[in-house]
Amino acid sequence: VSLPVAPAEDNKMQLLKPKEEDAGTKPKSLNRKPEVPKKMEIYSFQEKTQNSLMSDEKPSTSVPVVKQEKCEEEFAFDEPPSKKIKLNTCPEGKPVKNLGGNKIKEEFEMNWDIVQALSEITNVEPWVCANLIRLFQEENTIPFIARYRKELINNLEADALREVQQTLEELRTVSKKTHTMIQKLKKEGKLSSCLLKGLLNCRTLEELDHVSAPYKTGSKGTKAQRAKQLGLEPAALSLLQNPVELNLFSYIRPNTKGLANIQEVEAGVQHILADIFAKDKDTLDFIRKLCQQRYISIQSTLAKVSSKNGNEKDIDKFQLYHEFSCNIKNIQHHQILAINRGENLKILTVKVNIPDGVKNEFCSWCVNERWRPKQFLKPEFMRILRSSVDDAYKRLIYPLLCREFRSKLTSDAEKESVMMFGRNLRQLLLTSPVRGRTLMGVDPGYKHGCKLAIISPTSQILHTDVVYLHSGQGFREAEKIKRLLLQYNCSTVVIGNGTACRETEAYFADLIMKKYFAPLDVVYCIVNEAGASIYSVSPEASKEMPDLDPNLRSAVSIARRVQDPLAELVKIEPKHIGVGMYQHDVSQTLLKATLDSVVEECVSFVGVDINICSEILLRHIAGLNTNRAKNIIEWREKNGPFINREQLKEVKGLGPKTFQQCAGFIRFNQEYIKTFCSNKKNELGSRMLLTKAGALGKKKSKLTPCASQQPNPLDQTCIHPESYNIAIRFLSLIGGNANDIGKSEMQQKVNAVIQKEGLEGTAKRLDTTVHTLQLIIDGLTQPEGYDIRTDFDKPDFKRSIVCFEDLSVGAVLTGKVENATPFGVFVDVGVGKSGLIPVRNITEAKLSKVKKRRSLGLGPGERVEVKVLNVDIPRLRITLDLIRVL
Repeated sequence: VSLPVAPAEDNKMQLLKPKEEDAGTKPKSLNRKPEVPKKMEIYSFQEKTQNSLMSDEKPSTSVPVVKQEKCEEEFAFDEPPSKKIKLNTCPEGKPVKNLGGNKIKEEFEMNWDIVQALSEITNVEPWVCANLIRLFQEENTIPFIARYRKELINNLEADALREVQQTLEELRTVSKKTHTMIQKLKKEGKLSSCLLKGLLNCRTLEELDHVSAPYKTGSKGTKAQRAKQLGLEPAALSLLQNPVELNLFSYIRPNTKGLANIQEVEAGVQHILADIFAKDKDTLDFIRKLCQQRYISIQSTLAKVSSKNGNEKDIDKFQLYHEFSCNIKNIQHHQILAINRGENLKILTVKVNIPDGVKNEFCSWCVNERWRPKQFLKPEFMRILRSSVDDAYKRLIYPLLCREFRSKLTSDAEKESVMMFGRNLRQLLLTSPVRGRTLMGVDPGYKHGCKLAIISPTSQILHTDVVYLHSGQGFREAEKIKRLLLQYNCSTVVIGNGTACRETEAYFADLIMKKYFAPLDVVYCIVNEAGASIYSVSPEASKEMPDLDPNLRSAVSIARRVQDPLAELVKIEPKHIGVGMYQHDVSQTLLKATLDSVVEECVSFVGVDINICSEILLRHIAGLNTNRAKNIIEWREKNGPFINREQLKEVKGLGPKTFQQCAGFIRFNQEYIKTFCSNKKNELGSRMLLTKAGALGKKKSKLTPCASQQPNPLDQTCIHPESYNIAIRFLSLIGGNANDIGKSEMQQKVNAVIQKEGLEGTAKRLDTTVHTLQLIIDGLTQPEGYDIRTDFDKPDFKRSIVCFEDLSVGAVLTGKVENATPFGVFVDVGVGKSGLIPVRNITEAKLSKVKKRRSLGLGPGERVEVKVLNVDIPRLRITLDLIRVL
């Protein structure tokens, strides 16, 4: 169904162009596209037939309308909705540069443009922001956008996309709350044109609060409220407007509390004036501007109460902040979070220190300029005015400023903490898997023994046991361990880093040094077991290992964390993995959204084999959720393995949109499928031989569709089905065969064509974009079973141990990064206590340029060489210097 084409002059769409000077680095504008109303679910790329692809004709601009999924709202034009059709052919992966117009209509219109505001806050070009808003509106996922829509987003990384998405949500929250406030004020009859303009200009919730504060219904208990109830408001207004006729003695009522004498009347007037001053926009703007130019500091001191009856250990943790002061412009995010935690535990007292100079200048400005009386004031009235300004500052404005500063600092620190956690989690999930080894997982313990689990190279549980190494039976148990290791030919031990980890490590290191396990050359590694015990009692674990004791399940989980970290860690809620900083103190909603998004990104980019992956792993693929993953597994159990990506469309609940989002991240092991298909063919052949000619005609016709399901070699690559068309033409251009994907001959053929014509020339010839072509080349040349995690670090396998007391200043050690924070990086150097490399010791020169690093800095799992700078034995602290990244 073609959309109605607009008249020629309306159809001259303004393309979003990058700035002239940056033109070289940004993708060139592609074919124009007629504007399509926002709320219509469409593919943002053009559909072409095979004939027009092969010829030089201009592509057709008809846009197919996609069948919506049940859960989505109805999208329609102003006219009756077009007929919905399901696409049979896959649209080609050539997105148009501009997704239609630069002006984006939002649900709640404000005086600022959402594209412009988003661009200013996130420092992303406006044309990219406009495209992103549309891509998010069309429910595209971050992994899909980051991999298959690079030309629309100027090659942004997933972290940057997340930041834009969160900022967009915040801006929409502000506009929604603003419109709610406008409706409320309209009802109350308080809405003036000036106030409406002020409200529609707000970009943050703080600004909205600030503009609407004077018009909010005050709480009944304020001093100003009580004075107004006593009828003193006219007197207060008269003091400012017409002081000559004001007589405060006329307000005295001897029997009424609050009006009994002249002092009480004056106090009431003062409270009303202070309230007026503190809610005035110009007054607040002036004091805020003044604060920006002065030295405002945040101070923390040891609380008096806590020093008497607090827990010594807790108080020591905050030793750095017992006498702490820092300019709010320079304070670090982790310092803010530490101070907030200390304050919540009632160990620290925190205050914002605004110098007296600010107060004096502010009071002088209020009396002499902003609230300067219209007429001459008697000295006693002047005294009331000065006291009111003073009272407004002390009682209302200063606390407001403190709240604003603290709220802004906390909000920024929380965001940084969440981003840091996300970066660490990604690094951990992408740790290189250890394939092809039989592993023994050990969950250490004292009283209840060490739990053992031996797992095969394919993650099957071969044996579980409990040994008591730390209760005088160590020697007897060594025989048992040796017997198990020899029986299963297992030479790798994985020890969890929980209770008794050091003793268990020493035990194994001692036996290895004595060559006790000969002829096996046994090595061991320590793995972070955070979250393993939570997982072992979860419903998921019970479903997966129903016959195992929960304590033994954690040993299985520990071994699998080394074998395939991603597949194991997705079973645990990300916040329990323990690579964060103050993660329990930050907004849990923001934390969960970010971490879930990082997990989705990692699982999608690594990809899953649809025929063997678990339901848990499948849930985290872009576009899928718990129900869709369940439906895929059910389909697989009922119909046997999937033969190709097209078959996914047969699964219940997988509409075109979901298929588009998930297809590129799902893999198919070609050998497995070919074996399955040939077996099926033989079975079909033998069944057909048994039948007489025509006797089972009907049955035969039913079997043909299954037989026609052919494996597609492109399904094992990262190429999206929308680009298969181009991939096939590229293969014919280089004279390659789809069955040679990942072989060296394919690499040679690709190199020959690219050297001759260049990437851009080849892309032009195929009528596609450079990014899409690069993705096709990667897909065709990557070896079969390629895994992006091979670029990342493997666990550190060891044979011997070093004690904390053995450390000496100047010693050079190798270690593994455990956690990264804004103030430094924690490294496990094998002594049972992590050492800290302060952030000042991590310079760009020391970081390896060769490794593909997603961001400057170190993340969990990376191996480093460090030098010991300081060992503090009483506090168990080690300070390190980074020598280099291994």
